[in-house]
Amino acid sequence: MGHPQRSDARDNRNRILAVTRVAVATGDTAVTVREIARRAEVGTATVYRHFSGRDALFAAAGRMPVCSRIVADGLATDDAWEGFALVVERLMEARALDRSAGPAASTPPPAVVVDHAAGDRERAFRLLLRLVGRAKEAGDLRADLVVSDVVLALMANEGVRVAPPTTRVAASRRLAALMIQSFRARPDPEPLPPAVRLPPVAGHRPADRMSPTSSPGRSSGTM
Repeated sequence: MGHPQRSDARDNRNRILAVTRVAVATGDTAVTVREIARRAEVGTATVYRHFSGRDALFAAAGRMPVCSRIVADGLATDDAWEGFALVVERLMEARALDRSAGPAASTPPPAVVVDHAAGDRERAFRLLLRLVGRAKEAGDLRADLVVSDVVLALMANEGVRVAPPTTRVAASRRLAALMIQSFRARPDPEPLPPAVRLPPVAGHRPADRMSPTSSPGRSSGTM
């Protein structure tokens, strides 16, 4: 009987697959295993630990209808709330991983890839409707929550553009935890994942660098 994958090994595998999917979507099908490893920030040996070779890697990446598979996994979870929380976290993490290849990801993908992705999103949306309904019936999800609220959380996650990929994933997990807690019908705060040090937003000073006596809109100098 196989042993469960450690979380770091699972993260490495997911990152390798995400980078490969982006390469396929952007038509970069001649990319080497060494380059895939560089973009995923792992060693070449790590890629071969998970996949027997380049063909096996591309085959695995091509079999991944990501969004619908994630939501289907959530529906298959016995506990409705745990399934919902799992889906929100994994969808946000998948989007963070999908940007692992950097600027190349902005290249328009071939039409066949666009059609496949659109079909996957439609299936995921239908499954998500069922998942939300199940969590509401169990009394775990806010009664006023709609599927568009989940989409809104995913849109907020798109703003996580820090590098390297490991930092993006960590930031996405913390944002997901905050969103998940706000969606719960009976708030029961759990410890958040570790905070991620992010670059300051242009024109704003991080709160922890402000003087304890200063406040927004008030100058500390004399007039």
